[in-house]
Amino acid sequence: MKWVTRENANVDRIACPWLIKRFIDKDAEFIYVARDKVLEVAEKGKAHSFDADGAEFDHKGDKCTFDTLIEAFKLSDPALLMLAKIVNGADTRNPKAPAESAGLKAIAFGFGYTVKDDHKKIELETPMYDGLYEWCKRQLSVK
Repeated sequence: MKWVTRENANVDRIACPWLIKRFIDKDAEFIYVARDKVLEVAEKGKAHSFDADGAEFDHKGDKCTFDTLIEAFKLSDPALLMLAKIVNGADTRNPKAPAESAGLKAIAFGFGYTVKDDHKKIELETPMYDGLYEWCKRQLSVK
């Protein structure tokens, strides 16, 4: 399935493709377009839209798009839910964000400053999300 979102991705628009590929749609194809073209491109291409005004999957209240995808697809993996709190804190102004959120935000924006191609960002940041997810699994097994 095709998934369409806004170009110039940072936290949510890179974390969501990781989530989608790992837990929702392993064959997903991501399309990054200008902000005002997301819905049009999604409709024409019969694609899901995400993290854009009016998108099928977007922020809702204090939830970022990563959170809304988890809810929509009824994902309940405890490590994934822990990771979602970190992503939410990096992408929103959540005053109760875990400490790890600040690091994730810094890294995501750092990639945004140095890498302009959104697909390259996915390629480079995917191992980071794999590692963070594994870290979450280990943290939960210690408790």
